Amino acid sequence: MAEQRSELEERIIAKDLHTKEIDLVNRDPKHINEDVVKVDFEDVIAEPVGTYSFDGVWKTSYTTFTVSKYWCYRLLSAVLGIPLAVIWGFLFALISFCHIWAVVPCIKSYLIEIQCVSRIYSLCIHTFCDPLFEALSKICSNIRVAVRKEI
Repeated sequence: MAEQRSELEERIIAKDLHTKEIDLVNRDPKHINEDVVKVDFEDVIAEPVGTYSFDGVWKTSYTTFTVSKYWCYRLLSAVLGIPLAVIWGFLFALISFCHIWAVVPCIKSYLIEIQCVSRIYSLCIHTFCDPLFEALSKICSNIRVAVRKEI
């Protein structure tokens, strides 16, 4: 019984790796579209004081705008949402693939190869430049600077 239960739990965990439970209430938990899609009727259409339309026209315009925006978005997302999700999934999979199988190995290879060049460069600097600068420092060490104010 315990073996069957742990096997079932393993299957559930394996399934959750690819399909996690999503929040149907808060669909933008990281607020990535916070500043983009907040367009209400009042943000687009406004009547200044003294130029009001009939109340019925204003209410009908508000309802028409709100409902048409709502249903157009729903229809567009129903028709294009899944194909675009496939395209975006493919694109991000391609980017991940290139990063994992091409970019990181190239960078690691470069770092390994440049380490050899770095050692040779360091050896040359210590061999040629260190004695030169040490000699220059001994020559310049006896230079004294005095500042006097003459009237």
